[in-house]
Amino acid sequence: MDTLALKSMPRRKYRLNIEEEQILWKDRKRYLGLPISFTRYEITPTRFIIRSGIFTSHTEEVLLYRVLDLKLKRTLWQKIFRVGTIVIHTMDQTARVAEFKNIKGSEKIRQFLGKIVEGERDRKRIAAREIYGSGFGDGIDYDADIDGDGIPDYLQ
Repeated sequence: MDTLALKSMPRRKYRLNIEEEQILWKDRKRYLGLPISFTRYEITPTRFIIRSGIFTSHTEEVLLYRVLDLKLKRTLWQKIFRVGTIVIHTMDQTARVAEFKNIKGSEKIRQFLGKIVEGERDRKRIAAREIYGSGFGDGIDYDADIDGDGIPDYLQ
């Protein structure tokens, strides 16, 4: 093709029209009660997100209906600085246990997260028995491959 024909061809612009989800809650990991870290936590209607790092960034995103259990931990120092750590057990392969460390108002956030997790399960019509019976519980050796076929036994 000659250059004149290339110049006259219209350029196509590809744009992804992805709507950003509404952020229901966000906070940062706190030190001495102050939000002076590079770890950020967000909760949207369908997922929770943990973003960390300044030079090298990491983003961990888990769908809310995959949350199995929530636990709140507060040490003496966390009580003094009015923060806490929410431990989130999920059935996600990459983030089986996620933590919102040293967040302000941790008890209220734990309750809020529990309510929206239940709401998301109801919206997707997922019963607890479907989640707990999924093979992602404790006591399973995820690396076991007894027959040597290269596929972990819990997937067969």
